[in-house]
This record gives sequence, C-alpha cells and structure tokens, in this order.
Amino acid sequence: MKLFQVKRLTVFFSILFAAAFIANVASAAGLIKWAGCGITKKAFMSEAARAYKDKTGVSISLAGGGATKGIRMANAGQVDIGGNCRPALPERFAAEEGDVYMTVVAWDALVPIVHKDNPVSSITSQQLKEVMIGNITNWKDLGGPDAKITVVARKGNISGVGYMTRKAVFGDPNVDYASDALKLKSTGPVENKVKVDPLAIGLTGISSAKKDVEDGKMKVLKVDGNEATPANIASGAYSTFRPLYLSTKGKPTGEVKAFLDWLLSDEGQAVIESAGTVSLRQGVGLKDKFKHWESIDRIVNFDSIP
Repeated sequence: MKLFQVKRLTVFFSILFAAAFIANVASAAGLIKWAGCGITKKAFMSEAARAYKDKTGVSISLAGGGATKGIRMANAGQVDIGGNCRPALPERFAAEEGDVYMTVVAWDALVPIVHKDNPVSSITSQQLKEVMIGNITNWKDLGGPDAKITVVARKGNISGVGYMTRKAVFGDPNVDYASDALKLKSTGPVENKVKVDPLAIGLTGISSAKKDVEDGKMKVLKVDGNEATPANIASGAYSTFRPLYLSTKGKPTGEVKAFLDWLLSDEGQAVIESAGTVSLRQGVGLKDKFKHWESIDRIVNFDSIP
C-alpha cells in the first residue's frame, strides 16, 4: 500500500475515533429532550434548562409545538418530557395520551389581553364569558369606544389555552366561542393579533404575556377587580389560575426523574420564581382551590402538592 494511502486511512480512522469520542462524551454528559407549549417554555423551562446544565452538565433541548404535541410526543416516546398547560386526557385519547404521567411543577393564570391603547382596563368574569361567546359585541358595553369587539381565539378546543380557558372561564370544555371569532393556530399569533389590533381581545397564559406587558406592547385586563400579579395568582384571588405540568411516558425514571426532583426542590422552585412564575411553594393552598383537576391518578406528585 502506498504511503499516501496509509496516511489517508490514518486520517479517516482518526476522524471516526474523534467522532465516537465526542458522541460518548455527549452521551455521558446526558441529553434530555423536551417539547411542548410555548407558555410552559416561557414560564420557566428556558431558565430551568440553563440552571440544570450549569449544575449537572446535562443538556435539555427545547422544542415548541403546543401542549397537545408535548403530551403526545412524550406518550410516543419521541421526547423524554412534554411540557403542557392542560392535563393529559387518557380516557378520551387512550392511544395518543394513555401512557402519560404528569408532574405538577408551577402555577399559571389564563388572562384576557387587549391592545396597549385600549381604554378598558377591567372586566368581570361574567362579561368575559359573554364577550367570548358573542353575546357582548361592542366595546362601549365594557366602557370602551363604540366599536365592534374582535374576538381572537386559539383554534381547537384541546390545546392548552383552548381547553383550559373553557374549563376555567366557563366550566365546560366544549363551549363554542363567537361564530365570527378569529381562530388562529397557536397562542403566539393570538398575542400578535392583539398587539396590532386596538379592537381585539384574546386569552393567553400570563407566563407568555408578561414580557410583552412589561414592554408596553399589550395589556392584561383585571378580572373582577383583581390584577394578574404573582401574589394574586398565588393566593387564588385571580380566579383563572391553572397548574403547569411536565409529562413523561410512564412514571419518571433515571435522569428525567433526577431533573424533576431537582425542579421540585427549593433550588428548582427558586429558578421558577426568578422567571416570574408562581412556584408550588408560593401557591400553597391552590391545590384545594383549583376546581378542574382531571386524571389525578396520573399526577405522580399530586399528594405532595402544597
């Protein structure tokens, strides 16, 4: 064999060895795959992933797609953890969600959002119902201008926001919104529409809305006189609070369980709080006030929620 051929083979096998070494290092360091709703990602997951990697060297990859996608990808074993702002529904969707177990890690609230220049600042829970189903159609009936209300909603009634707003606002997951409501494919477009349309109103999670509210791009209405502050959410004064879940195929084990245990520890809960989201330890008593629990036999830490 000629010398240059030997050298080429040497280089080739060196590259293979290096690639195998890098793969082994990555495997040893660990990788947890996460997918789910943008609200849960914005609420705490980005900060938690960074903090956990700094602490343990384990990386957590984050992908969006919505709560239903997160649940179903976890159920199928396509990701290690699904992030969801609605519960899994194993009785309704046995094939797609029947193997999922959930861990409650934080609290969020569903909030009505409007354009930053909308003069309306408060709404009652009854008015919110009437607006969303199309019985109140003019802003003047809410103290605003004489102009038609544009109802903006998340398409589908099993998305995280679509399902839980129906439960928390109406107590009925099958309520239909106004027939002329503008229905969009995800929560992001709902928020974007409200930011540019002075006559629009929509619903989203406070964990998703908070940055745009802080930046003055839109505002959150008070409900029954209560602002959606962390303190009001933690006390239950802001009535449309809801749990945030992380889901796994079967009960969590191994590195996934280690991450979830850390997130439920004082250190992990502090990371959630630093992200501006209400932690379990801040929301003491919300478990008993929340009226919409489902599939509690699939919530692995239900008995230990404070």
